[in-house]
Amino acid sequence: MRQLVIGDKNLSSWSLRPWLALSVAGLDFAEINIRLDRPETKREILRHSPSGKVPCLIDGKTVVWDSLAICEYAAELAPALWPADPAARAEARAVSAEMHSGFTALRQNMPMNVCATKPGEGRTPEVDADIARLLSLWEACRVRHGAGGPFLFGAFSIADAMYAPVVWRFVTYAVDVPPLVRAWMDAMLALPAMQEWRAGAAAELAARPA
Repeated sequence: MRQLVIGDKNLSSWSLRPWLALSVAGLDFAEINIRLDRPETKREILRHSPSGKVPCLIDGKTVVWDSLAICEYAAELAPALWPADPAARAEARAVSAEMHSGFTALRQNMPMNVCATKPGEGRTPEVDADIARLLSLWEACRVRHGAGGPFLFGAFSIADAMYAPVVWRFVTYAVDVPPLVRAWMDAMLALPAMQEWRAGAAAELAARPA
């Protein structure tokens, strides 16, 4: 059985990305949950991940310790995680890579906090520039590929998984979005896997010592 090592569901945006891709693709895996920001966290992660970070996928002797790399590995097993058309697939990879390496201001000032409500917090000119780019990117994907379904490239893909934590951010911080983006966000939030992740985040919070 594959194992996916993840951090707190309420906070670990990088854990959500491959977890969602694997879940939507119907690939079986077991979770290894490691609570973050505790004295033993680093030691526990290093038992599984050579980078000392989550997430990490363990599939027999194969160990993959980067979110996008795990998603690519999943796509080897479930090719529908990338668009079938070569041009759309190249675009989806570029979109995914931009999330993987960019939007630093948004990450720093509006961290993922699935169960929180913080309207308007964290906004800076740099964050607003990140938000403007995100809205432009998502709208462009939907305009070009929306005929095939409700997600960025029609059918659900790794691109959607890579931006899933931003969906939660926009909900938490009450970011206004145009109708085309709202429709995509609603499709993401309606995914059973996204609902399961939020339920898991709420359960973790409820189990914390008072």
